[in-house]
Amino acid sequence: MQHVGEWWTLLILHDAFDGYTRFDQFQRNLDISTSMLTTRLKTLVADGLLERRPYQDKPVRYEYVLTERGRSLRPVIVALAAWGNLHLAPEERSMVLVDAASGEEVEPVLVDARTGRSLDDSEAFVFAAGPAASSAMRSRYAELGSGRRGGAGAE
Repeated sequence: MQHVGEWWTLLILHDAFDGYTRFDQFQRNLDISTSMLTTRLKTLVADGLLERRPYQDKPVRYEYVLTERGRSLRPVIVALAAWGNLHLAPEERSMVLVDAASGEEVEPVLVDARTGRSLDDSEAFVFAAGPAASSAMRSRYAELGSGRRGGAGAE
């Protein structure tokens, strides 16, 4: 969440996925102050989500291009957009995800890559403490795990 937790960050990344790369493009499309945009772009570069590279020498001007790490956030943006659209009538949606070849609207879903099962089932798929979890996080999931079906997450 530290990388994408701010509203402007998500909007900038969304624009980057749509092909925007230049400061003035982001500013014009988002109607964001120059100081806020400068701050958010610096953070996105520092976090390794965007790369800043010159596209003009005199005067030097830069563009902001998604890195591999930044591109890996696309499913998150797609999932957030799908969630938003799920709660709107079709005529209220300002954007939809479509198949680039056919133009047909698609309905994104989150699935487990290994099994193909939908992750919508909050009882079948639960969070558990990971290898780098703090002791507080381990306690939290140990307590939660004891009440879950099959004790998932308790170790």
